[in-house]
Amino acid sequence: MKGLETFKEKATGVFSGIKPKFENFEISKGYHGGLGGYEEMAVGEKEGDGPGGGVRYDDDRPDSPASFDEIERPPLRKIDKYCKAECPCMSARYTIATMACVGFMIAFGMRCNMSAAKLKGEHNGTVFMNWTVAVESHVDSSFFWGYLVTQIPGGFIASKFPANKIFGLSIASSATLHLFVPFAMTLAHGHVVICVRILQGLFEGVTYPACHGIWRFWAPPMERSRLATLAFSGSYAGVVVGLPLSGLLADTIGYQAPFYAYGVFGIIWYMFWLWLCFESPRKHPAISLPELKYIEKSLGETSAQPTMPSLKTTPWNEMMRSMPVYAIIVANFCRSWNFYLLVLFQSSFLKHKFGFKVEEAGFIGSLPHLIMTTIVPFGGMLADHLRKNGIMSTTNVRKLFNCGGFGMEGVFFLFVAHSNTATGAMFALTCGVAFSGFAISGYNVNHLDIAPRYASILMGLSNGIGTLAGIIVPYALDGLIQKNVSILTNTNTNLSSIINECIEQHTLYIVLPLAIKLNSRAHLLRSL
Repeated sequence: MKGLETFKEKATGVFSGIKPKFENFEISKGYHGGLGGYEEMAVGEKEGDGPGGGVRYDDDRPDSPASFDEIERPPLRKIDKYCKAECPCMSARYTIATMACVGFMIAFGMRCNMSAAKLKGEHNGTVFMNWTVAVESHVDSSFFWGYLVTQIPGGFIASKFPANKIFGLSIASSATLHLFVPFAMTLAHGHVVICVRILQGLFEGVTYPACHGIWRFWAPPMERSRLATLAFSGSYAGVVVGLPLSGLLADTIGYQAPFYAYGVFGIIWYMFWLWLCFESPRKHPAISLPELKYIEKSLGETSAQPTMPSLKTTPWNEMMRSMPVYAIIVANFCRSWNFYLLVLFQSSFLKHKFGFKVEEAGFIGSLPHLIMTTIVPFGGMLADHLRKNGIMSTTNVRKLFNCGGFGMEGVFFLFVAHSNTATGAMFALTCGVAFSGFAISGYNVNHLDIAPRYASILMGLSNGIGTLAGIIVPYALDGLIQKNVSILTNTNTNLSSIINECIEQHTLYIVLPLAIKLNSRAHLLRSL
């Protein structure tokens, strides 16, 4: 025994100065030669030997430090003993992506309810709830007042607390408030419902930052685009389902029905979210061991031992001097402008410009968003394919998808301005919205490329500024409308002649508000 103790002492002396060295990287480290932190924006991307300058994916790196430890599985909950927390034929990370997609569907479907309710109220030629144009604008934009406030704080909240719990609670809280909207609309000439919608915006403002916080622990680098776009496609699928369903419920039951239906949907979804979704792979009681090791190996040691950013450690100066950050912000604002314009006023445009009924406007108006719902995840898979096989570098993929999508959207929207028929307008609008779906694989995923550690904060910053579009759009239309209302009042000019004149001048931004709002006033309807 004494000899054994002597051997241990000598061995300890020899190896005491040796410490294991592990690669310290964030999500993008080791895949494209990046530094893995915020410095990657300044240094740039490493050029590879692929056909388009990309780096082929090579997963022969040693396991991350996290996988060397004996993996301790979390204890099963009571419900897990009777029903396992998994979806059949679907991995844990894609289960989370699918559930996030459904959550976004409910969140964005709730935003379609107010337009359907107003159209139902105007069905008999009367103004909904006797609201003025200004009150309607306040109601339409009030959601975005609260939505804007919690964007950047939402990034820090999602960094400090479990992002999956923040995401689920935000949608559940908004859905609960949604149940009170019909009653609030009858009080104080719209002022109470404005307050309720502000609260809804405050809760939903953290959804996008929280979603990026989830992918920091769940998305392998070569699956970022497809997982993120699968989740984000729910926002467009929500419009696809929300527009016709809201119109159908409002037309067959009453204007209150869409609010009650979506409120219940949100609460039921939250129960499934709590059951199926977890903060990280290590905390998932039912995840398979191969998937757990694959995710942790691809993400590195930061997935198991994360260092969360704080207000002091966040590199604000670098962010403010970063051109990629400004590019993401501008792209987010431009896409949000068109998206909220369509969500808030597309049904009214189809009803008043082309004479569609309420339910018809909802069903036909959902077609562009239906196409986009399929384009967004397809674009994510295509982007990852180009990156994984080294056909194009990550930078070139993001630029191509972003600029190509926005460019084609702008071209087809010009055709909408030239269209005199419903068929031509809907075809151009559908193509424009469909091409914009490719842009989601550009700017909306780029946060995870340039600064994975601060992705949720960057998402809150860019989406917060993009939310300004949702606030500005109703007031911009209101200003155009008030101007043309005075023209009609002073000159007794027929509305159809003004619309025709705007079409001849190709001024889409005049045609849309005229068709949407002027016709919604009873005294103007009589002039047609």
